[in-house]
This record gives sequence, C-alpha cells and structure tokens, in this order.
Amino acid sequence: MSTTPVSGAVSGSGPRPLTDAVTEVRVTDPARIGRVLAGRPRADLAGAGRLMVIACDHPARGALGVGERPLAMADREDLLQRCVTALSRPGVNGFLGTAEIIEDLALLGALDGKLVWGSMNRIGLQGASFEMDDRFGAYDAEGIEASHLDGGKMLTRINYADPASAATLKASAEAIDSLSERGLNAMI
Repeated sequence: MSTTPVSGAVSGSGPRPLTDAVTEVRVTDPARIGRVLAGRPRADLAGAGRLMVIACDHPARGALGVGERPLAMADREDLLQRCVTALSRPGVNGFLGTAEIIEDLALLGALDGKLVWGSMNRIGLQGASFEMDDRFGAYDAEGIEASHLDGGKMLTRINYADPASAATLKASAEAIDSLSERGLNAMI
C-alpha cells in the first residue's frame, strides 16, 4: 500500500522504463494512483509568482504533431520522458494534462511540488466534423478535487458560424462555477 512514487523509474533500465513502471502499478495496485496523488507535495499558487506550465493534453484530441513530426506525441514512453525532463527544468512550476498523463507523471514523482491542472473538455477531436463541439468528457470539477489537483482547464473555442459554440460557452461557465465552489481555479 505504498503512497510513494515509483522508485527508480526515471533512471530505470530496460527499453521502456517509464511506461513499464506505471503499467506495473496500474495492473498490480491501481489504488496506489489515488494515494500518490493525495500524498504528493503540492505547490502554492499564491506564492508561485510567474507561472511556467507544461501543457500535455493535445493527444486526447488526436493532435499528435509537433513541427515537422506528425506523430511526435504518439509514443507514450517518449512523451513521458519529455514531460519528466521539462518538469525538472528550473522555473517550471506547473503542469496541465489529461487524467492518464497526470496519473503517470504523479506515479513517476515528476509532479511533486508542482501546480497541476486537469484538462476538462477533450471530445472535439482534431479534424472531426464535430471538432468545435468540444464537450466535457475528461475531468470534471469533482474529479479534479478528488485527485487533489489545483484546478481545471477548458479549451473554449468560439466559431461565430457554429451554433455549438454557445453550448461550449455555457458548459465552460458551469465548469468555472463548479471549480469555484470547491475553491479550485479555472484556466481558460
């Protein structure tokens, strides 16, 4: 019943040390994820000063490309390694991501002492006919609170020609209210 992150995974051995380590926990002790999230050292938003937040919620909507590399975020091991590296840099004090990435990084200890925002809406898949109708299908305010995160983030795109924009704006306003009621902040 460990509440500590996966030890040795960041410098571990084997061809896929990060994904192997988190997969082992997910298979053998999935409740450990909640314990690690609850027990991780947290940062103080009020004392953070300038924010440098690493964002990694794009794969959830099928946006995997970076520059000339159309599948740069498709390899989970590479993605986790780059997030761990970025989070270790001086001045980086926050992370924004979807649940599975936040859970993996928490298990790896990479979110200790960081501010963390959970991505809330990720249904609008890149290139889909319903891309603008980005409904809330990831974290909700209750899940963000239960995961001991600092707040939630919603992508709020407005397309004057698409009537679905009104529903997205309404859902965003309701999410902001729900986060606020729990003392959590919203990133829009």
